[in-house]
Amino acid sequence: MTESDWLAEGFEENRARLRAVAYRMLGSLAEADDAVQEAWLRFSRSGADGVDNLGAWLTTIVARVCLNMLRSRKARREEPMGVHVPDPIVTRDDGTNPEEEALLADSVGLALQVVLETLTPAERLAFILHDMFDLPFDEIAPIVGRPPATARQLASRARRRVRGADVRAPETDIVRQRAVVDAFFAAAHRGDFDALVAVLDPDVVLRSDGGTARPEASMVLRGAEAVARRTLAIASPAAPKRPALVNGAAGVVITVGEQVFAVMGFTVSRGKVVEIDAIVDPERLLRLDLAGLGN
Repeated sequence: MTESDWLAEGFEENRARLRAVAYRMLGSLAEADDAVQEAWLRFSRSGADGVDNLGAWLTTIVARVCLNMLRSRKARREEPMGVHVPDPIVTRDDGTNPEEEALLADSVGLALQVVLETLTPAERLAFILHDMFDLPFDEIAPIVGRPPATARQLASRARRRVRGADVRAPETDIVRQRAVVDAFFAAAHRGDFDALVAVLDPDVVLRSDGGTARPEASMVLRGAEAVARRTLAIASPAAPKRPALVNGAAGVVITVGEQVFAVMGFTVSRGKVVEIDAIVDPERLLRLDLAGLGN
């Protein structure tokens, strides 16, 4: 085996983990793939001489790439304007898409991804690498260019903000999740306001991202009655709904004609819907890989 073959093999063994790191850092599947590709180019040029832990080394490379991308995004003022729902990971409802399993290894739902996007780039990196991927602060510090104690403070500050956002863990039983989501749509299609309110948590949040193509569809609503009224205003019983997993939780893909109209992810906790995250931006929907969902 040549050195280049050995490097390529080592990289491929770690690709899924690197993509998971990049997705959590960037909230974009396309940008995550770009970051992994850039990490490979850097790795193939520098090699792995003197590297004891290849996985950790590659993680630091992709983390540096992502940190640069986040900082560049801010410098160019390219943060998404208005309401923004991160790219969802949409998989089959029976959970038989192994290619995406690594992305969901810690069940990072869309609700948490939304909170991660409120952190500074350095906070986001320190929190993700330490709390999600178990990297020690001694290895995180050089990436952010700070002492280990400062890297620890960054992660701690990020942790407080995540806790303050009250991101509730979803039900672990997908069957129970699906039953609640089905009850939500049944009530909506019957036009039953009271039944709809009953399935929603009193503090439920609806976040809808219409992008630049559908700005009127972008909104954040809070409270069961407000979300129920909006749901009844736009509910269409005739629109086909395909059950799917959205970031590992119960969700749906809604189609109109042959086109995907929306991807909706639900966070269900204690038998109630506590958050709904929807992408209705046609441009972003076209970029999502939904081919693996089947018919």
